Amino acid sequence: MTLEDVAEAMRNIDFGMLSTKTEGGGVASRPMSNNREVAYAGDSYFFSDEDTRTVDDIKRDPNVAVTYKGSPVAGVAEVMGKPPLFLAMEGKAELIRDKAAFERHWAPDMERYFGQGIDTPGLVFIKVHAERIHYWDGEDEGEIVL
Repeated sequence: MTLEDVAEAMRNIDFGMLSTKTEGGGVASRPMSNNREVAYAGDSYFFSDEDTRTVDDIKRDPNVAVTYKGSPVAGVAEVMGKPPLFLAMEGKAELIRDKAAFERHWAPDMERYFGQGIDTPGLVFIKVHAERIHYWDGEDEGEIVL
């Protein structure tokens, strides 16, 4: 697989699991909307409220992981039991508080979670820059280093 293959697969994935290191040294994971960010080039973007454990964890340690489960790889016949595509990304998270960045990545469905849109008080944007992407699709597995 190439980064372009990953980008294509992510067009159809809405939710992933963002994992952070907790204050006590454990790992916490929570679902985050990918907003079907189709211009994937190694960065994932998630909206969050500033006052969350997720943001606190990132402030302490920006090393994070994001996992996704997608449809079987395009071009491969979908046969009953064909495993889906699994993606595991490791990288660094950055907290962004710039409304121009919010606007570039905003999707109308996000108003369900953030009622005032990009003007929602305490809104923060989490940008995860992948350093490594692991993939598995039942027939192939590998790693892309960015």
